[in-house]
Amino acid sequence: MSARYLQEEHHIFRDALRKFLEKEAYPFYSQWEKEGIIPRALWEKMGRNGFLAPMTDEVYGGCNADFGYSAVMNEELEKVGSSLVGIGLHNDIVVPYLVHYGTEEQKKRWLPKCVTGEYITAIAMTEPGAGSDLAGIRTTARKEGDHYIVNGEKTFITNGIHADLVVVVCKTDPKASHKGISLLVIERGTEGFKRGKKLEKIGLHSQDTAELLFEDAQVPTANLLGEEGKGFYYLMQQLQQERLVVAIAAKTAARVMFEQTRGYVKQRKAFGKSISDFQTVQFRLAEMLTEIEIGSTFVDECIFAHMNGENVVTKVSMAKWWLTDLAKKVAAECMQLHGGYGYMEEYEIARRYRDIPVSSIYAGTNEVMKMIIAKDMGL
Repeated sequence: MSARYLQEEHHIFRDALRKFLEKEAYPFYSQWEKEGIIPRALWEKMGRNGFLAPMTDEVYGGCNADFGYSAVMNEELEKVGSSLVGIGLHNDIVVPYLVHYGTEEQKKRWLPKCVTGEYITAIAMTEPGAGSDLAGIRTTARKEGDHYIVNGEKTFITNGIHADLVVVVCKTDPKASHKGISLLVIERGTEGFKRGKKLEKIGLHSQDTAELLFEDAQVPTANLLGEEGKGFYYLMQQLQQERLVVAIAAKTAARVMFEQTRGYVKQRKAFGKSISDFQTVQFRLAEMLTEIEIGSTFVDECIFAHMNGENVVTKVSMAKWWLTDLAKKVAAECMQLHGGYGYMEEYEIARRYRDIPVSSIYAGTNEVMKMIIAKDMGL
């Protein structure tokens, strides 16, 4: 049954995107995993076909698309592989900061190139000593004339190597806590801005993750996003959508793993019959599908409410932790049902098993999600 937020045009869009990915992504994904990066050429092709930042206003080259298109896109990208998460981050997490808080001059300068794929974006929050506790960041931006002098280090940055624009979370008032946080857009080629190493991860092998270093980086004051000292509030306003994107990817990954495993157990023989004939296997699959359906229904309701402008921070926090935990459980169950073959690289479940655990960590750990829920409960 189709989600109630989807209209005919969303289905048309899905068909077009799926055909594009079947030609431009599926055949090359394994190679990208070996090479350790998604080529910029894919970004440029996606831009030419209208698959980057489609929610952007037409005046900047976008399509004024609603979040339903984003939901469709994140589902289809996840079906290819979790390492394509950087595209969802660009479309639905970073570009919205420019849309919501950028000046008209900033939007005209940056958004058209974000739509075409000429610019790839990243957001730099996490530091070696600060993760979910954003108030603890140490990167500073000191104003000198018409520039900020930025010093600090960021890590685990998605799209860190490719990024042409990085929204950097920094302290413009180091003595203040969260009220001293501001957002600066730092561009490729900025003096004092360097890439650190590309990080090697357990999973998401072709997803570009890097360290970013700022050593007296000179950033024009014109690159301040929104108002000085309002950065923390901007982050809180946008995290609802970021966590919803993670929940969408998790429910999609869970369903992909389930479908792969359902097909496998029908073919695999043991003790003279298909292992799908064993009641224990049937029950495990039945339990998985039930939970996937429940989770999918809840996520779809969150998407519908989010598209209607409702505040669903608490429900999205629930969806994020529950769906990512479910996806991890499904990955373990599905690998087990594949037997020894599940541990072989030639079977996709091995990659999925490696890729999914980090989803319970990024965009705020699942422990933080439960803290948000508890606070809403008045605890």
